[in-house]
Parts: sequence; C-alpha cells; structure tokens
Amino acid sequence: MNPSYLSLHYSGELERRAQRLEERLAACDICPRACGVNRLEDQPGGFCHSGKLPIVASFCDHYGEELALSGRHGSGTIFFGNCNLRCLFCQNHQISQDWRHQKQNQLSCRQLAEYMLSLQEMGCHNINLVSPSHFVPQVVRALTLAVPLGLRLPLVYNSNGYDSLETLRELYGIVDIYLPDLKYADEKTARRLSQSKGDYVATARSAIKEMWRQAGKLVLDEESVAVKGLIVRHLILPHNLAGTGESLIWLAEKVSKDVTLSLMSQYHPCHRALEVPQLSRKLTREEHAAALKAMREAGLKEGWVQGLGAAEQYLPDFARQGHPFAVNS
Repeated sequence: MNPSYLSLHYSGELERRAQRLEERLAACDICPRACGVNRLEDQPGGFCHSGKLPIVASFCDHYGEELALSGRHGSGTIFFGNCNLRCLFCQNHQISQDWRHQKQNQLSCRQLAEYMLSLQEMGCHNINLVSPSHFVPQVVRALTLAVPLGLRLPLVYNSNGYDSLETLRELYGIVDIYLPDLKYADEKTARRLSQSKGDYVATARSAIKEMWRQAGKLVLDEESVAVKGLIVRHLILPHNLAGTGESLIWLAEKVSKDVTLSLMSQYHPCHRALEVPQLSRKLTREEHAAALKAMREAGLKEGWVQGLGAAEQYLPDFARQGHPFAVNS
C-alpha cells in the first residue's frame, strides 16, 4: 500500500498545503494555543519558543514502540524539540521543555527531508514524527522535498493529543497512522499537570475524532506492520489522575469500540513530578488491575496492554497472537 501523500504530491495539492500552513506561521495558530506570534522572526517567543526552522533533537530506528510500528526493522523516529504542553512528569523533558538548549538543534526543512530518506534507507517501516504538533508546516514542506527523492514510507503522527482541528484537516491524506495520547478526563487536572489552557480534554477528544475520521481502524500488512489507522495511547497515572475509566468509556462510546488502544503502565516519577504528592510513586498492582477492568468494561477490542515493570516493552501484536489484546503480565 503506497502512502497517501504520494497522490497529493503528484496533483500539486501537497505543495498548496505546505504554502497554506507556512502562511499561518506569521501569526501562529498551528496548535490549539494559537499564540499569534510571528514565527518567521528569529526570536518568536510563544509557548513553544519555536521559529520557522524545525528542531530535531534526534532521529533513529526505534524498536521500543508498539510492535505494529517497530516491526522487525524499527520505526523511523524523529524526535522534535520543544512542545505545546509542560507535563510535570515528562520522561523526555530535556527535549520537550528546555527550549534554550534545543535551539542548537535547528535545521533546514531540506535536512529534515534528508533524515526521512536516511531512515527509509535504514529499512525502517515508517516515519514516526514524535511531538510534531507545533512543526506541521515544516513537516509538510520537508515532504515536498523528500517525495521527489523517493520517500515512500507511511507517516506516523505521534502527538500528545493537543492538536488543532484546522491543522489536522490539512493533514488529511498526508498522515497514514495517527498515534495520539489521551492523557486526561478532567480539565483541571490537565491544567495542573500539563499546563494546558484548561481545554486539553475537549481538544484531544475532538482531535481523536478527526483522526478516526481520517484514518479509521488500524490496518496491518502481511508482516503485521501498521500501514494505516488510529492507535490511541493512554498512560495510567497513580491515584487515577488520568481518569482512565472515563477516558476509555468515552473512547468506546464516542469514537468506536474498534479503536486500537495502547494502555501504558510505564509511569515513574521524573522531572517535576515530586511537586505533586500524588505523582510521587509508580503504579500499584491494584491500580493496574483497575485499568484493565475499565478497559474490559468499556468494550474496547484491540490493542496492547503494558504489564507492570515493562517500561517500554510490548508483546507481539494482537493480530499475530490471535486474540484481541496482547497483554504483558
């Protein structure tokens, strides 16, 4: 299956979308914060402190994703610098929240295109864009440069879920696989733990609905590697701070019970987590069991469940196992 962006490139639509997105950088509304700053300037400010150039902290063939993404040859992961949230417990806070240091990782869109092509040459199954929400114009511009040079891998949009609907609609037919977080079920908690504007839950839920409309049910190839579809990640937090039951019921009832879920239990206190006493420990077995019960009661049918102590290790995908969920116990 060829990635969907190829036809957009041949029709000229990919270039038109790149231009529309780049124009929005002059008064930026690319993510839901809509800071309105001119990111074409050298020192743009704004919440993400990111300008015209993309910022890439690192790129690699990554084997720690869900197996349907990592497969046998790795997911071609590009880690963008900075973020439009400030999660107190972020495991990648050096990349996402130290914008002064990340400024040295600025590169051109042509270099970003070359990274994509390098990952393809390494044999990766996809191009996995991690934290891309504030760099969508740069990603699409890089695509216009990479496709004529032979890029043919599906794109994975791996975000925190805090995504603009207007921006997502520009990605229709460009992104093949959506991989958003669904972090919270309560706006006050989202504001407290991730410094959202008090709109994370509503925004992420609207974004996931749009992602489902665009990509739909997960499709795997003959090697059980994803080529299209939606995977929703949910990180279980101590003391039910993530509102796991409510989030999973919403996902099943308002999106679909056919959505592929990745239920994650790898939480451990890091960064500024100790500022919140409820975040000062790992999950208990009882909390993990409660999340599994919530998943079953919601009626979600497909995906992966992380077992306690399996920080970034997923069992073989559900399709190959012959049952709905692969569970690492």
